[in-house]
Amino acid sequence: MSRNIALYIFSILGLCLTARAQDTVHYTGQTVVNVDYHHGQLTPAVGVHNMQIFRANREHPELAEGFGFTYNHAPMLAYWKNTFYVEYLSDKVGESVPPGQTLLITSKDGQNWSKPEVVFPQYKIPDGTTKEGRTEVAKDLYAVMHQRMGFYTSKSNRLLVLGFYGICLGPHDDPNDGLGIGRVVREVLPDGKYGPVYFIHYNPKWNEKNTSYPFYKTSKDKGFVQACDELMANPLMMMQWIEETDRKDPLIPLHKEYKAFSFYHLNDGRVVGLWKNGLTAISTDNGKTWPENATRAPRIVTSNAKIWGQRTSDGKYATVYNPSEFRWPLAVSVSKDGLDYTNLLLVNGEISTMRYGGAYKSYGPQYTRGIDEGNGIVPDGKLWVTYSMNKEDIWVSSIPVPITDVADGPANEDFNALPAGKELDKWNTFSPLWAKVDIEKMADGSKALALNDKDPFDYARAERVVPEAKRMMADFTIVPGQANTGILDIEFQNAKGDAAIRLTLDSTGNLITKAGYRSKSLMKYEAGKPLHIVLKLNTDTRFYYLNVNGKDLAPNLFFAPVLSVKRVVFRTGSVRRFPDADTPTDQDYDLPKAGEQAKPAVFYIKSFKTQNN
Repeated sequence: MSRNIALYIFSILGLCLTARAQDTVHYTGQTVVNVDYHHGQLTPAVGVHNMQIFRANREHPELAEGFGFTYNHAPMLAYWKNTFYVEYLSDKVGESVPPGQTLLITSKDGQNWSKPEVVFPQYKIPDGTTKEGRTEVAKDLYAVMHQRMGFYTSKSNRLLVLGFYGICLGPHDDPNDGLGIGRVVREVLPDGKYGPVYFIHYNPKWNEKNTSYPFYKTSKDKGFVQACDELMANPLMMMQWIEETDRKDPLIPLHKEYKAFSFYHLNDGRVVGLWKNGLTAISTDNGKTWPENATRAPRIVTSNAKIWGQRTSDGKYATVYNPSEFRWPLAVSVSKDGLDYTNLLLVNGEISTMRYGGAYKSYGPQYTRGIDEGNGIVPDGKLWVTYSMNKEDIWVSSIPVPITDVADGPANEDFNALPAGKELDKWNTFSPLWAKVDIEKMADGSKALALNDKDPFDYARAERVVPEAKRMMADFTIVPGQANTGILDIEFQNAKGDAAIRLTLDSTGNLITKAGYRSKSLMKYEAGKPLHIVLKLNTDTRFYYLNVNGKDLAPNLFFAPVLSVKRVVFRTGSVRRFPDADTPTDQDYDLPKAGEQAKPAVFYIKSFKTQNN
């Protein structure tokens, strides 16, 4: 073969591959994650608020959901009648280990969330039940919940919540093998209550006579029956049922072993489908039919965890997923046309401490889901997602739209002077229930950014993305609520999260700085007395200068070099690096006193301003 012919063939193949990539979901950005860091060294999307809405507690169930179950996972999200709804499934200790149940958490504002309420209770499997391919026989056994679809809003604006009762007869048995009992449904009522539980669809061998809830057709509420019929007549919705339903069920348009379907519509009406393992396909008839085989989305890195995709309020598209072979970090990627994704930004780069061991409890923020098309539009225009942390706690994140990693100007926040509800618009927050980040009133009645912490296993974190600079001045005032407990780290970082400067208000009343291997004491601080700090830095000389309450302190050297600074972090705990890429997959132990609180501490940030020199 001549050289010219070979070059021609390779060019044609290249054009074909490019054309194929252009007509499927793909990634053309140049950013990839480094899994040696929980944040992957990704730059944050500006203004993301990460909020824990449920914290598991075996020792004190009354502080959790009342049961003390410690496996909590697979949350789903809807917004209906000015209310957020999060559904999640829960097992006592580990994944697919009976008993299981499904719960709902609600919120009117996305900030304050209700105590979880059981929506699908524990379900007794009839004694004597068997499964093809298994030798066990059910005796005093309960079902486990497994659902890839949580909500459906009908054309008549009725909200249905759905779950699936699966069967696990023993270790390594799967509830989503098509051999479970069936899918249940109930209506969410406008007064916050719920209608009766019905089966909406049975798997083979199950029917009205051998199950504990009636069939939905028996309901006297014609509107409810109509909403259920409407759902089951929608092939796009039925695609979400594929795993739990009988593999040959005619309701399902595509009979493949694909998992965790999500979808969105392109501008031309086609539907993009996304599954685990980066699989993707496009339907041209609104989900009625699909290509025989999905393809791996070119250059989209994701393992056996869910990927979420949707159109955003600015007319663009976003996918939210773990862009690694691990379940960290949680990131967002943006596309103008829904096919070509061009960037990768950080949503949640924290891994809270796993307090309770259990089967298949993976580390990290994972299994993310947003609001399905038709299940509500949040008035604030943000992209809202929910996910589990370590398959233990439930979180939500709000991501401002348009999604960007660029600060629109220097920081200039006097929190007392900012409009109510807008104070943290430009801040990124990580806010566990026992280590909340919020705007609070101080003793003098003025507002401040408050970092509370009574969690011995987690911390509060508030971060400000600022215009990137080699020379920078930061001016901020902190009021420590105490001087005998808790810590506050203040870090100046580059875009990737590498810290160059760390100041710490420690638990013994000292303001210290990290100086290489050692810590250097700068001064004492007192509870309730403001610290007005002015810090000037130069990344070329690697020196920074401090003035505290009008007093100049000796110059200090960066403890690590950076070329520029883009992020300033306030955190009520030390840097954590566990787990890492070499940590064993399954944690089979509980931590001591996992349900207990620490002595509370709070730090108030009254103002924060920056200036590039």
